[in-house]
Amino acid sequence: MQNSIEADAGTIDLQIDEGDGAVRVVLQDDGCGMDEDTLARALDPFFTDGAKHPGRAVGLGLPFLRQMVESIDGSFDIASNRGVGTRIEFVLPTEHIDAPPVGSLSGVLQQLFCFTGEYELNVVRNRDGDGYELQRSALRDALGELDTAGSQSLLAEYISSQEESLEDNAGEARKWQR
Repeated sequence: MQNSIEADAGTIDLQIDEGDGAVRVVLQDDGCGMDEDTLARALDPFFTDGAKHPGRAVGLGLPFLRQMVESIDGSFDIASNRGVGTRIEFVLPTEHIDAPPVGSLSGVLQQLFCFTGEYELNVVRNRDGDGYELQRSALRDALGELDTAGSQSLLAEYISSQEESLEDNAGEARKWQR
């Protein structure tokens, strides 16, 4: 996500689907994209173009993500075109013994919406057939700027309520399946 913002993306789409023993994440942006050579090297932990972070000799985000996904028999794909944008998709099998927990998705989403910059972030979240959608512009219209403590607190509360609703609905479905 941070790479998308730093690549001057105007629109970033994030889809998170959870169910059937897996979590599928798709991140797509319309940022500057990468040519074939840069894309091939982007998965090398000892490569960085140095443009975004002068003095940094490594870029670990994508290589660590791919390593984690592949270590639990998931799938990872990245595609990018210079001047068009980048698309990353990965699937994590949640039943694998070494699968990391999903963790606090509401906290992560709150942080993503609050990164500085002018971009639209569209989030589509699905879990076991239920879901919700969030758009950064709509949240900014409702809350004002997202850099104040009050706005961030309300945003955290709202996203948490959406996640709790998914958990409640999943619990009800499991109860009726028994």
